[in-house]
Amino acid sequence: MSTASTTDTAANATAPGKISVWREGPIGWIAIDNPARRNAVGLAMWKALPKAVDQLCAQAETRIIVLRGAGNSIFVAGADISEFETTHREPASARAYEASNTAAFAALRNCPLPTLAMIRGFCLGGGLGLAAACDMRIADSTARFGIPAARLGVGYPPSAIADVTRLIGPSRAKLLYFSARRIAAETALDFGLIDLLAADGALEEETTALAREIATRAPLTIKASKTAIDALTASLAPADLVRCEALANACFDSADFAEGRTAFMEKRDPVFQGR
Repeated sequence: MSTASTTDTAANATAPGKISVWREGPIGWIAIDNPARRNAVGLAMWKALPKAVDQLCAQAETRIIVLRGAGNSIFVAGADISEFETTHREPASARAYEASNTAAFAALRNCPLPTLAMIRGFCLGGGLGLAAACDMRIADSTARFGIPAARLGVGYPPSAIADVTRLIGPSRAKLLYFSARRIAAETALDFGLIDLLAADGALEEETTALAREIATRAPLTIKASKTAIDALTASLAPADLVRCEALANACFDSADFAEGRTAFMEKRDPVFQGR
């Protein structure tokens, strides 16, 4: 049995994106759907993601959730920076925005069901954060990964940084965060950022086959395994987390963040002053 539904999180021209949710037998699907902006995630979409996860988890038939980008070319190009002039104009609104990011990542990270990210094309910034919050990642050769925070002067939630660091280690995580460079799918596989590299033209087929395979396995065994693995890899102490959050929040109070946002909108290289 298959069910289909769409959660439309934005109904006007300034925020056209939505989160689409449907189920095909035991496989629940969540699509980041904003093709006009290369599937960038707007504020309403960030807020809708936890609801989408809950919606699928509430259906007893769902055994696994697959996260993808709408269309056939892009996963997620990151947060919708065109909104930042509004959502990040004041430090308080910027922190509220980041809280919605954190909640979306947490919804995937803490999902009681297995989660799998299907990646093609751009997987950047918040998109990489969403993929890293999933249990597993499969990509094709078109996938490109990067974290542009240092080009924009923004601070990332420490829990999201922890997801990436657990996958690829501190040195490679620093390479991505410090340089803001993009890496190809083959390099991402070598780093451990993705788990499987699908054959050209076979991403959806291989993703569906893997999801169906997992869906046939014992749910209680999977739940116990996921809980144990997550517990063994958690490493953020509360005091460290508070300090990390303070440093990330300070980015949104800075002149550098204003410069990064303005440079992006003006399509020029930013000039940062470290203040």
